[in-house]
Amino acid sequence: MTSTHTATVALVGNPNVGKTTLFNALAGMRQRVGNYPGVTVEIKKGKLRHKGQTFDVIDLPGTYSLAPRSPDEMLAVEVILGRRPDEPRPDVVVALADAANLERNLYLLTQVLELGVPVVLALNMVDVARNLGLTIDPERLAKNLGVPVVPLQANKGIGIEALKDAIAGVLANPQPAAGPTFPEAFEKEVGALTDAVGESTPRYLVRRALLDVGGHMEELLSRGRDDALGERLRGARQRLAQAGCTVPGVEARTRYGWIRQVTQDCVQKPAKRHVPYTERIDRVLTHRVWGTLFFLALMFLVFQSIYTWAGPLMDVIDSGFGFLGDSITNVMTPGPLRSLLVDGVIGGVGGVLVFLPQILILFAFIAVLEDCGYMARAAFLMDRLMARCGLNGKAFIPLLSSVACAVPGIMAARVIENRRDRLATILVAPLMSCSARLPVYLLLIGAFLGPARGFSWWVPGVTLFGMYAIGLVVAPLVALLLKRSLLRGQTPVFVMEMPLYKVPSLRQVAQRSLESGWMFVRRAGTLILASMIVVWALLYFPVTNPVTGKSFDLEIAALEEDLTAPREDKEQLEKELAELQEKAESDPRSAELEKKLNEVNAALEPMEQKLRDMEQQWKGQSALGRVGKALEPAVRPLGWDWRIGMAALASFPAREVMVGTLGIIFSQGKGDAGDEGFREELGDTLRTVTWDNDPERPLFSVPVALSVMVFFSLCCQCVSTLVIIKRETASWRWPIFTFVYMTVLAYLGALVVYQIGGLFV
Repeated sequence: MTSTHTATVALVGNPNVGKTTLFNALAGMRQRVGNYPGVTVEIKKGKLRHKGQTFDVIDLPGTYSLAPRSPDEMLAVEVILGRRPDEPRPDVVVALADAANLERNLYLLTQVLELGVPVVLALNMVDVARNLGLTIDPERLAKNLGVPVVPLQANKGIGIEALKDAIAGVLANPQPAAGPTFPEAFEKEVGALTDAVGESTPRYLVRRALLDVGGHMEELLSRGRDDALGERLRGARQRLAQAGCTVPGVEARTRYGWIRQVTQDCVQKPAKRHVPYTERIDRVLTHRVWGTLFFLALMFLVFQSIYTWAGPLMDVIDSGFGFLGDSITNVMTPGPLRSLLVDGVIGGVGGVLVFLPQILILFAFIAVLEDCGYMARAAFLMDRLMARCGLNGKAFIPLLSSVACAVPGIMAARVIENRRDRLATILVAPLMSCSARLPVYLLLIGAFLGPARGFSWWVPGVTLFGMYAIGLVVAPLVALLLKRSLLRGQTPVFVMEMPLYKVPSLRQVAQRSLESGWMFVRRAGTLILASMIVVWALLYFPVTNPVTGKSFDLEIAALEEDLTAPREDKEQLEKELAELQEKAESDPRSAELEKKLNEVNAALEPMEQKLRDMEQQWKGQSALGRVGKALEPAVRPLGWDWRIGMAALASFPAREVMVGTLGIIFSQGKGDAGDEGFREELGDTLRTVTWDNDPERPLFSVPVALSVMVFFSLCCQCVSTLVIIKRETASWRWPIFTFVYMTVLAYLGALVVYQIGGLFV
């Protein structure tokens, strides 16, 4: 090793053994940690500094074996073999194993040993093993394995320094250890196949092609060989079967036989099997009836909490944006720049950021469920439903992750081995209601289905739960159609390890929530801000009133100035009248004040109506208004007019834009929170808006609100999601297909909801 070379350390291990936690402890980087299989689906990198030395640390995807069956497993093999041009071959591999499940975890170690790289075995969760009555002698185990063994409690930082010392020691004196020895007949066949494919292919990959019947390596090595290699493999397997080395059974017998041999004198098990509390809890939480009821009750609690707990923080955020907008309005003259800042930037982004508290609560709940170990149980419960749709329980984890954001949910689908199942999961993941849809739901639920509208206290939570349930119901049905048409194939067997329950780390939960919230804020500062500026420009121009030839914004500013004194008079009279009514005494001045208030209202109403008409005329003849009017015949069956259609159209780059666009269209974009906040103010406005051609007919109603929410729950209005689908499928065909089918589905869903709802309301 030269002085300029920076050694590389790779971390491998089964899912859910604490590998990412160990990576954070070694490299000091903040990475997402979840207590369910498949969290790490990409390579994570960091720097390890120890006693004056610096090492590159790579966190590879969690895998049960190095038999490549999925992209994440192939990624780990290619990195360790040094077959990726963008990554150097690791100088040492740290294999992390769960001490409480040592024999099963050592199966992966036996495969790592075959790759010819120096290895350090890190035994994590030794406290759990001790609680189960297991006694492990790490020094004797190290002697039997021929590699350093370091006991750890990664979540508490115990053993980390010893592991760093072991890594440094192995790098200073690298000595690859030998793993299990396969039967001579098997090695002979591997040698013959290696000669056939060429020395450029590592012997380990040839071994995998022989062992994994119909697997990824057999398919990969057979390409371009006219099935010549396939014939050789079939012949080799027949000869091995005749020699008593049946494939693939020979691998399990050889590896587990070697594992039992090296662990028999260094692992002591209790005479009586200890029944862990995990199994006792799982008897209820994974029960077909009680487990499902618990899951549904838990989901209702989550969504009810999202709706009710964040109110005070929302008011603070909204008041801040309202104050900022008013301050700019007071110091700037009317014109495009003031309108851009107040209505476009502050009103648009502020109308989205006001929902940050709900999003933080949502991510916090998801982090708790992941960290405590419940996510894997939810996947188990959903396996029966997934199987009926041609998928397995592993698909549920990416789908549930998509409730937070479809982008990481789609990336999490990499843990699904079967290509068709992985693609089907990717295509239906955007149907899950992500956090970007939450602002739309909360706005319309608060405006039309809250207690202030005469509904019971539980209706908002149930409605919000129903919007999320749409995705949970529709996604499996769409997956079923895909698996019976475009992606026809057999349903794979579902195998998933149930992690032990543990108390969630408050630090990890807070970190996950804050990082996710910051991602949302950055999104509001980039894509949403850009979209809102475009929407503002399309609504602002052309600014000239075709009747008077004057600028709309100047005419509206003049009307606002004329309204200032009457509005102040009205506010003062209402205040004095309220003070008299609070005294609960008959006062002759009350009748006089009421008379004056009625006179002020009578004089004020025509002026207010003129202002509303002028704002409506301006928006109607704007560029976006003209597009919306052209679109209106298509959206009228949904109960929408051109303004709702215009807001939906503007939100296609990012769903969150819908709220800000409605604020701009209905003159609430300046973020004037009032006493109840931006959402309540905009909701009040939406309840008073009428159709252009029918001033007596309200535009919004409960069926219309439900129609809009259902459309948003099913439509793919997210550029980021489409881009990540393209990246994961390496084709634009699938994101285009996703956008088209979801838009059609959303339209039909909104149509059915409005037409049926209109029969009752």
